[in-house]
Amino acid sequence: MGTGSDGTSGTGSSLPPGPSIDSTTCKVARALTRPVAVSGRVMLEEGTPPPALVLIERVCNGVSHSEGYTDGQGYFSIRLGQNTQAMADASQGAGGFGQTSPSGTGVGTGGMASMGDAGIGLSSGNRFYNCELRARLGGYRSQTVSLLDHDAGADPDVGVILLHRLVKGEEPTVTVTTLKASKPARKALQKGMELAKKKKFDEAMDSLREAVKLDPSFAFAWCELGKLQAAHNHAGEGRQSFEAAAMCEPRWPEPLLELSLLHLRAGAWKELADVTAQIVRLDSFGYPEAFFYNAVANYNLRLLPAAEKSVRSAQRLDTRRRYPQIAHLLGDILTLQRQYAEAADAFRRYLALAPGAADAPAVSKELEDVEKLAVETAQTPR
Repeated sequence: MGTGSDGTSGTGSSLPPGPSIDSTTCKVARALTRPVAVSGRVMLEEGTPPPALVLIERVCNGVSHSEGYTDGQGYFSIRLGQNTQAMADASQGAGGFGQTSPSGTGVGTGGMASMGDAGIGLSSGNRFYNCELRARLGGYRSQTVSLLDHDAGADPDVGVILLHRLVKGEEPTVTVTTLKASKPARKALQKGMELAKKKKFDEAMDSLREAVKLDPSFAFAWCELGKLQAAHNHAGEGRQSFEAAAMCEPRWPEPLLELSLLHLRAGAWKELADVTAQIVRLDSFGYPEAFFYNAVANYNLRLLPAAEKSVRSAQRLDTRRRYPQIAHLLGDILTLQRQYAEAADAFRRYLALAPGAADAPAVSKELEDVEKLAVETAQTPR
């Protein structure tokens, strides 16, 4: 065999060129194969270690995958996607439309969230983009941790995952009307959500209106319609949609939470206190923000003991520290109650959690003031 004038080997005919692989493809491929480490601790809601080893699960679009177990004190350190042991159970089936969400607090959107998202994990370089982490132990309900920002280069520590003991008669709720929704109504809902992703909001609202027209008891469609209406200067219509969703599914907290946001923005403190109290009666574990908004309402109504009770519940449940304002509010409440030393601790915690917040200078001044009051109070004879 010789070499042709074009540099190819063989009998004179050139071989077709190989596939072209650009640097971006290589980078994404490397990102998708690097192990992703996560670590943390599972604890009971009251702050003690769990009574047994706890299974750590990854839930992606409604499908759960067993990843490993905690040790005897609740600590875990795992590499996502590397568990090859067979730990399959009934939960590891395909998720579908209307499945219970990973947190167990409402309707899951696994079947819908996956539509059009197939390439998101690739484009972001994080194959766990649409995934959450949770703990699993019989008789308990787990908080969830989003894996959105947990790629191979992220801090592996996900913090504490709390478990809530289920009592008799207390079960995670799923929207029954979603399970019973007619096929045309589901199709209209899916179309509306796809249009919303494309930022065609007017068309999306029309499609969602069609969904609830086809099935007036479709709570999930009402709630999604309300979100779009509230976000696009139709707060009154949004409120009506959320109220319709809540009427269709009285035990589903999500539309009530959306209503609470409307009351919060409007400064309707009595209404906010009432609706958030309803949320925490339905679910005292899954919605730390409901306790926070309830505390805001009661603070503004000057019902300080009730405000303090709610804000401390919010602080206990907000293990991800998603709401640093909880610490600020606690400081304000304790200041009005003349508990200056504890107020100072709360303000310091807020500044540590949100050092770059717009109100950080004002909170620093509050801290200085309560520190002086704490010293004066300690020096005053009783």
